[in-house]
Amino acid sequence: MKKIIFASLFSLCVFLSSCSVLSGVAEQLKGIANLANCEYSLNNVSNVSVAGVDVKKVAGGQIGVTDVAKLAASILNKQIPLAMDFNVGIKNPTETKAMLSMMDWIVNVQNTQLAQGSTTKSYTINAKRTSTVPLSVATDMYRIFSKDGIESLKGFASSFKSDGTSSKVGIKVRPSLNVGNQVLKTPNYITIEKNIGKKASNTSVQTKKS
Repeated sequence: MKKIIFASLFSLCVFLSSCSVLSGVAEQLKGIANLANCEYSLNNVSNVSVAGVDVKKVAGGQIGVTDVAKLAASILNKQIPLAMDFNVGIKNPTETKAMLSMMDWIVNVQNTQLAQGSTTKSYTINAKRTSTVPLSVATDMYRIFSKDGIESLKGFASSFKSDGTSSKVGIKVRPSLNVGNQVLKTPNYITIEKNIGKKASNTSVQTKKS
């Protein structure tokens, strides 16, 4: 009799454990589904520099001798480091939380692809809440600027000037969630575009999923 009771309890424990695992997997699957239903926005673009020089100084013709030397040396060395920071807003309009394990991203300025990469930090976006995911971009721009040199660099920098014009910055993101040993990604990249500059609005637009 004791053996029967023990076997029954063991079976019950296994069943409950299986239910717990299945419940956890179901919650994770719902989390990735909610990621696809979230609303994405590009909150701001900041700290944009080329070869350590603020692009606004380049665009406004306010660079000094030291800045010119930095840019010239970068071009001669065939390495033009670009750095910029983005804040991507993720709004969860659903009734349950969304979970983010990582996010692939591609950055474009004036329809020119600048860089791509992935985040590694996990986020939980609670129901009816918004979370901010910071992205730091660091890449070599020589392949883009090598053809026309400093003039090409000025053209890029003008995208970020504040003289009354505005330019379009776009970012494509593809969120994903780790479920066990599998990485589940949203079906498509989500494109977000934002006009920057003095005349640009403070809002961004989630344009499409591609």
